[in-house]
Amino acid sequence: MTFGGESVIVAAMNFNPMRMQIQVEGTVQGVGFRPFVYRLAHRHHLGGWVFNHPAGVEIEVEGEEHEIAQFLVELRQEAPPLARITDLTWREAVPRGEAQFAIQQSGGGFLSELAVPADMAICEDCRRELFDPANRRYRYPFINCTNCGPRFTIIRDIPYDRSQTTMASFRMCPACEQEYHNPLDRRFHAQPNACRDCGPRLQLLERNGAPLSVEDPIELAIRLLQAGRIVAIKGLGGFHLAVDACQEPAVCRLRERKQREEKPLAVMAYALEGVGRFCQWGEQEVELLTSGPRPIVLLPKRSPDPLAPSVAPGQKVHGVMLPYAPLHYLLLRADPKTSSQGAAAAHPPEEAGASGGGDRSGSNERPFLALVMTSGNLSHLPLAKDDAEAMTRLGGIADYFLVHNREIFARADDSVTRVVRGKRQLLRRARGYVPEPIQLPGTGPTVLAVGGELKNTLCLIQGRRAYLSQHIGDLENGETYQVFLETIRHFEGILEAEPEILAYDLHPDYLSTQYALERAGPEKVGVQHHHAHLVSCLAEHGWREGKVIGVVFDGTGYGLDGHLWGGEFLVGDDLDFRRAAHFAYLSLPGGAAAIRRPARMAISYLDQAFGKELARLRLPLLERISTAELEVLLRMIRRGLSSPLTAGCGRLFDAVAALVGLRGEVSFEGQAAMELEMALEGEGDEAYDHSMAEELEGGERVRVVGWQPLIREVVEDLLRGTALGQISLKFHNAIVRSILQVCRRLREEEGLGTVVLTGGVFQNAYLLAKTAEKLEAEGFRVLIPREVPPNDGGISLGQAAIARRFLQFRLESSRLL
Repeated sequence: MTFGGESVIVAAMNFNPMRMQIQVEGTVQGVGFRPFVYRLAHRHHLGGWVFNHPAGVEIEVEGEEHEIAQFLVELRQEAPPLARITDLTWREAVPRGEAQFAIQQSGGGFLSELAVPADMAICEDCRRELFDPANRRYRYPFINCTNCGPRFTIIRDIPYDRSQTTMASFRMCPACEQEYHNPLDRRFHAQPNACRDCGPRLQLLERNGAPLSVEDPIELAIRLLQAGRIVAIKGLGGFHLAVDACQEPAVCRLRERKQREEKPLAVMAYALEGVGRFCQWGEQEVELLTSGPRPIVLLPKRSPDPLAPSVAPGQKVHGVMLPYAPLHYLLLRADPKTSSQGAAAAHPPEEAGASGGGDRSGSNERPFLALVMTSGNLSHLPLAKDDAEAMTRLGGIADYFLVHNREIFARADDSVTRVVRGKRQLLRRARGYVPEPIQLPGTGPTVLAVGGELKNTLCLIQGRRAYLSQHIGDLENGETYQVFLETIRHFEGILEAEPEILAYDLHPDYLSTQYALERAGPEKVGVQHHHAHLVSCLAEHGWREGKVIGVVFDGTGYGLDGHLWGGEFLVGDDLDFRRAAHFAYLSLPGGAAAIRRPARMAISYLDQAFGKELARLRLPLLERISTAELEVLLRMIRRGLSSPLTAGCGRLFDAVAALVGLRGEVSFEGQAAMELEMALEGEGDEAYDHSMAEELEGGERVRVVGWQPLIREVVEDLLRGTALGQISLKFHNAIVRSILQVCRRLREEEGLGTVVLTGGVFQNAYLLAKTAEKLEAEGFRVLIPREVPPNDGGISLGQAAIARRFLQFRLESSRLL
C-alpha cells in the first residue's frame, strides 16, 4: 500500500503491537538516512533494522502501533536535509519479538543507482561550530557532517565509502573515528569527516607556486583581496577566481587576464543582508539562495548599484550566491581576533597593506560587501580542478592561489538558476543538483546520450532514472573534449552502467557525434536537435498524454533538410515529430562568423526586407560598414557563397540588436539577445507585424513565419527616433504574437491543447513569461523546463528518452509482425 498521507495512516492504526515492512525510494543513500532511521526508531522504542538495497532503503520496525504510526509520519516529515523521498510504501509483517534496532550492512552485488548524492552547502549545525571558539573544529575550513559537504566531487568509485573517495589518504584521528562509527552522532558515516588534526589543510601560494609561510592563509588572502589582488581559490568542484566586487580596477584586471570581455561575473555575499544592498529578491529567490545546493541566482539589480560597473555590464541582473563551503564563510567573515593585527604580523607581501574596496561598515567581521567568484578558467577552456592544472592555466590570471590538499575528482561548476512565474528554473545544472536523477514514468534499456556542442552535458538513463551530468562546457577544443571523456567514464563507473544504446545529435561536425559514431558496442540512434529539446521537457514532466505543440526557439540546430533550424513549431512526442511551422529561411553570411558579428545578420534581414532599396536607407548601422564590406556581404547573401540557410530565432534577435545599435559584434554566446532583452522598457501588447504563408516541404504543407514586416517597421521606428526600450518591447511582443497565431491554428486543426516552450531563446525571461501568460489565457496548458536547462544543456535528456522509446517501439512492432 502506498503511503499517501499521515492522517490516513494514523487513523488506520489500532494501537496494538505489530511489525511493519517499509520501502523508501529516492535520494536516501549516502545522505545520513540510515542513522536518521536508527535515531527515529530509538525515539519510538521500536525494534528491527534498516539497510540499503538496489532501489533505496528497506526498513522493518516492530513495536506499539501508535509508535509505528508516528514513526511513519516523522519518516517523511523529518528526513535529513539531503534526502529526497520519491516513494514510500509499507505493509504489515509477522511480529518476531524483536526489541533492538540495528543498521545492517548493505547487500552486495547491486547497481548503486542512488548511492552518490550531490555536494551540499555547509549546514547550520556545522556553521555554528565553525564560529564557536569552544568547538574543536573552530575555523576549520573543511568542517562537514552527514548533512553537508562534498559528495559527488570526491567519489572515485562505488560503493560510496571513504576508501573510494579522495579522503582515503586522510586517516581519521580517534575523535573523528568515534563520531564516524556512532549511529547517534551527526557525523555517522560522513565520508569526508575530518578535523584540524587529521584532515585537509590550506596553503597560500604565489603565482609561481612558491608557498607563503603564514600562520593563517585565510586572513592573508583576505588582505590580498582587499588590496585588489586576484586570488584563485580551490573549492568543492574546482577553482574560483576571486576579487573584491566593489573595486572596479580589480574587476577590469580580472576580465582582461581571463579574456572575458563582457560576460557577467557571479558574485558571492556573506548573507542575505549584504545581497539586499545591491539586489532585490522575493520569497522564492530567498528560498533558492539559502537552499542546500546554493546555486547562483539571477536577481534584479538595485539602483544605485554599489558593485563595480564591470561586474555585469549592460545587464539588469546580477548572478548572486551565498557561501556554500566553510572556506567561503571564513573569507567573507574575518576573524575579529586576527583581522586587525594577526594578518599584518604574518608579513604579507607589500601590496597587501593597501586599502581596498568592500563593505567594512566599521566592522572587522565583514571585509567585503561581495566577492566576484567566477569560474577558474580561461574563456572556452574547462574549469581547473587540480593544483598543477590551475597553476598552468591560471598562472597568467591569478596573483595568488589559495589551495588545499583534498583532491577534487569530478569537476563541477556552480549551478545557475532563476525564478520564473514563481518557480525555480535551472539554467545551468551542475554542483548541488548533480547527480540527482530525473524520475521517468517508465523503464527500459540503459541509454547514454552525449548531448550537443554548446553547453554540453551527458545523460545516462538507467531503469526509471535519468542522470544528467554536470555542465561540461562547449566542445570546441581538445581540453573540453577530455573532460567530456572523463565524465563518461565517471558516470558509467559510479552507476555501474553498460549502455545498450548511444544517442547523439545529427550534426556531423560535433565532437560528441563523432565520439558516438566511433564507439564500439552500443546501438547508435541519431536524434534531431529540436526534437531532443522538446522531449527533454516532456521527460522532465513525466509526459505520457500524447502529442503536443513544441515551440522550440534557439540559435542553431542541424535540421533534417540539412539547413540550420531554430525557429521551430513541432508537433510530436517522445517517438516522433513533424515540423508544422518554422521561421523563414535567410542567409547566414560567413556561417559562424555571422553569429560572432550580428551586424552581418542585420544586413541579411535588411536585404530580405528591402532588396535593392537597401542602398538608399540612412541607418547608423549602414554608416558603420564600409561600402566595400557591404558589397561583399550582399554578394555572399545573394549568391549563397559561404552562406548557409538559417531559420534560427536567435539570429533574428542578433539582427535586431545590431540594427538598433546595441551590438555589432559579440564576445560571448547570446550577448546580443541578452542586451536586447535588457533594453526592454514599458508594458502593453503593442507589437510589430509578421507574415504567415504556407509552403510545400517534403510533400507536406508547412507554415512559414516571415519577418520582413517586422524589419521594415523597426527601420521606420529608428528613423522617426522611437525609444530603444519601446522598440525592444514591440519586438518581443511580435514573437509572442506569432507563437499565439501558430498555436491557435494547430489547436484548431489537430485538437492539441498543450504547448511546450523550450530552447535557448526561452532563457529570455520576458519572452517566456509573456508567452506562457498569453497561451494560458487562451486555455492552453503550458509546460516549460524547470529541472533541466531549456538551452543545449538539457538536450541530452531528450536524446536519451527518444532513443529508448524508439528501440522500444521497434521491439513492439517486431512482435506484431
